[in-house]
Amino acid sequence: MDLFNIFSILICLSAVFSFINYRYFKMPRTIGVMLFALILSIGVILAGYTGLAVRGPAAHIVSRIDFNRLLLQGMLGFLLFAGALHVEANELIRNKWMIFSLSTAGVLVSTVLVGLLAWVVFKLLSLPVPLIHCLLFGALISPTDPVAVLGILKELHAPKHIETQMAGEALFNDGIGVVVFVVILGLIQGGHDASWAEAPRIFAREAVGGVALGLLMGWIAYEMLKRVDSYQVEVIITLGLV
Repeated sequence: MDLFNIFSILICLSAVFSFINYRYFKMPRTIGVMLFALILSIGVILAGYTGLAVRGPAAHIVSRIDFNRLLLQGMLGFLLFAGALHVEANELIRNKWMIFSLSTAGVLVSTVLVGLLAWVVFKLLSLPVPLIHCLLFGALISPTDPVAVLGILKELHAPKHIETQMAGEALFNDGIGVVVFVVILGLIQGGHDASWAEAPRIFAREAVGGVALGLLMGWIAYEMLKRVDSYQVEVIITLGLV
């Protein structure tokens, strides 16, 4: 099955799940789609135990997807850009200290708590998963998705400052999340001293460097957009910026 067919299946499933959720269950859109996807995945696993030949094709489709390239190097840029479009700069500056604390200390605390909880659960299930691997999972899962956060808050009609704080934290937590993930991964691979020594450089590249590059490219795109009055050109410039 080629990549086009895989995307077609995923988009069609998302459309069906979105329709069912909107028409009957009325849950926040992102939660509803995720829940139905989870139910479908569990259904495929259970169907495999009954003898139905569904697990093989499903595993084949998933194995064809390079999630690193698709998510981190592809979709993430569009998701972060879409989230940033709905955050007002003045509100962001007004809540800067809360956003800073949530996106730094909050990610670290979440990493530890999720890692410890996962370690306890694996212990109860008699699965010998080391604590350091559970912390790696915590670092992976702690940075939140800005689009999902914004969508839920808007549907719940949350106060503006709460929406700004949560959305701002979701936009800025990726830098610290990448650093924590890479450091823990280095510890797992055996480079204890090298991992901690590399942490400041990784943070400077991913967080500080990312902000500097974003400001430069944003300013260039903004100056270009000011000089045109054509929505087709504006869309192309915006996509180029992403």
